[in-house]
Amino acid sequence: MTSGPTADFPTAAFTRFWVAETVSSFGTYVTLLALQTVVVLTLDGTAQDVGWLNSARWLPYLVLGLVVGALVDRRRRRPLLVGTDLASAALLCLIPVAWALDVLSLPLLCGIVAVYGAATLVNGAASMSIVPRLVPRAHLQRAHARIDGADAVAQTAGPALAGLLVKVVGAPLAVLVDAATYLFSALAMSMVAVEEPTAQRTGRPRLREEMRDGVRWVYRGSGLATLAAATHLWFAANAVLGAVLAPYALLTLGLTPLQLGLATAVAGVGGVVGATTSSAGGRRLGTGGAVIAAHAATTVGVVVMALAGVGTSGWVATAVLGLGQGCHGFAIGFGNSHEMTYRQALTPDALQARTNTTMRAANRAVIVVVAPLGGLLAVQIGNRGALAVAAGVFAVVVVWLAASPFRTADAMTAQPPNPPNPTSFPSGSR
Repeated sequence: MTSGPTADFPTAAFTRFWVAETVSSFGTYVTLLALQTVVVLTLDGTAQDVGWLNSARWLPYLVLGLVVGALVDRRRRRPLLVGTDLASAALLCLIPVAWALDVLSLPLLCGIVAVYGAATLVNGAASMSIVPRLVPRAHLQRAHARIDGADAVAQTAGPALAGLLVKVVGAPLAVLVDAATYLFSALAMSMVAVEEPTAQRTGRPRLREEMRDGVRWVYRGSGLATLAAATHLWFAANAVLGAVLAPYALLTLGLTPLQLGLATAVAGVGGVVGATTSSAGGRRLGTGGAVIAAHAATTVGVVVMALAGVGTSGWVATAVLGLGQGCHGFAIGFGNSHEMTYRQALTPDALQARTNTTMRAANRAVIVVVAPLGGLLAVQIGNRGALAVAAGVFAVVVVWLAASPFRTADAMTAQPPNPPNPTSFPSGSR
């Protein structure tokens, strides 16, 4: 990985990037809740239908993830960010149009969401890969913590705003807010100044070889294999949680969309606290210890969510659900920046996109498979029982990492091993 710019943190380029990402995040959290509400209330769907929607969103990561990683490593990242923001805005506008024409159905919604997922796949690969070029290496964890903190604020306000918008204008129209934020993000991202040099190479290996290089790097050559496997398991548990949460709140607990939005917003508050304390926590616990502590907090949060509605209802159940969401949000805000910093510290710049998309492709492949199964599990044993299963899997992740050498990992001293075949790793973008 390159050391990045030498200017103090935050750089002007990073600030513009951060603003674009933050505004887009606000809209995304509105859409996430609005789309699930469309399935449950507008289309009279079940937990399994929500699982199919979530699966469609992440399907492109399974089908295209490795290809996109290799292609993004060949190209300048900023134009990709601008283009995919514009594409996402256009796709989201199709949902209220279909609803207005009375042709909106679950298959059509899943199809739109799948194409939208392809755009966010490219955007995410370019977004994560450009950060090491915007800030010095010494400030990489702070940069990710700032991104996570802003995302947590968006997570706080977004669901509450979504609940209000759904109540006032209906779920299908609420997604227009996200379309507007993507347009703003495209404009802001176009003004980010970043040096993306052209690759100094006379030849380039075939795309298939570059894809294999990314997979080998994650699972064999970089020391990331343990973290990668644990992360995949975390995503399996979270896929169950994602499929069950809306039906659990709206059907099992009898909450309104506004109450669900408020409870979900507490996750953002927890995320802000987690991101704010992540740097200090990392200094005290180390990278490995901070990540393990975050996963432990996730486990506690899901257990609390499963207890919502036990002897309570209405606003009390909303508060308990919100408390569990707060723990879950804290965990993500606290641990994510350390995972990302450790991953990028071990990865050369030429492999950043392939490393990111290899991990993300595997993670989203897990969601594609597990989300419908999580919905089916909820149908068979109940929404609360499915939450208990998710909590158990989260606990396995904690034990796995705590028993592995990763518990002593330190991103500040980590160095990338030599790539197994340097000639296959282009050093720049075109």
